[in-house]
Amino acid sequence: MKNYFCGWYFKCQSKEKTLAIIPAFHKSRDNRSSSLQVITDNNAWNISLPYNELKIDRHSFNIQTKNSHFGKYGMELNINEPNISINGSVSFGKLLPIRYDIMGPFRYVPFMQCRHSVVSMMHTVNGNIKINDIDYIFENSLGYIEGDRGYSFPKKYIWTQCFFENGSLMLSVATIPFSLFNFTGIICVIMYNKKEYRLATYLGAKIIKVTDNEVVIKQNDMLLEIRLIKRCALPLLAPQKGNMIRTIHESASCVAYYRFTHKRQAVFEFVSDKASFEYEFF
Repeated sequence: MKNYFCGWYFKCQSKEKTLAIIPAFHKSRDNRSSSLQVITDNNAWNISLPYNELKIDRHSFNIQTKNSHFGKYGMELNINEPNISINGSVSFGKLLPIRYDIMGPFRYVPFMQCRHSVVSMMHTVNGNIKINDIDYIFENSLGYIEGDRGYSFPKKYIWTQCFFENGSLMLSVATIPFSLFNFTGIICVIMYNKKEYRLATYLGAKIIKVTDNEVVIKQNDMLLEIRLIKRCALPLLAPQKGNMIRTIHESASCVAYYRFTHKRQAVFEFVSDKASFEYEFF
């Protein structure tokens, strides 16, 4: 494929701070490059790298740059750029994968615009990373890892990830081009009290409601309601035909409402001030 990107999202969240690092490589007919994007509660940075500097071992899930590395056991960062300095390391506890590929049968469909993966819904994070002389200290904190690959991000989409008591959830709703038409794709995993719930287009999930700050998903006897209450959106770059030329906006830590019912019984309902959100739908 001439236009292609591949990237991973490593999120670390303590009681006080949120940090996400996105190593990625991207190529088009005219350009090849790699990057590290960094987003916190109130800042975002993009660090451009030569294409060949990012080394990936998919078998062992190890991502290496000249001075930093990322993997299933943790992250080590040694970055000194004119506008950002990042130094330190964190270790990850045992990763919590989902039961099977989040794409379901769509994993076998060729030429899809974007394919999503979930590496770990929740794991412990311990260590210290310093960004521009600000310490991000993680002590029995929480982590999440996902990945994306393809040639472009969807034109319209909603994405959220949130930790809560005894649980973690992620949801992605996107307009998917497919052959001569478009359809709305839904993928969602909820881990709660050691049980996995999954809502997805390939399992019959439907959008009941979507507005500029709310989405409601129904699948059989499961209903998920999510409402974005207060954004804290910061700019990130996203791929468009392999080039990192599109600007999206992510709230690494914002206020959102979540409610999930199963068989008409409330499983959980809460408001979080540390929800991660991207809302590129309207």
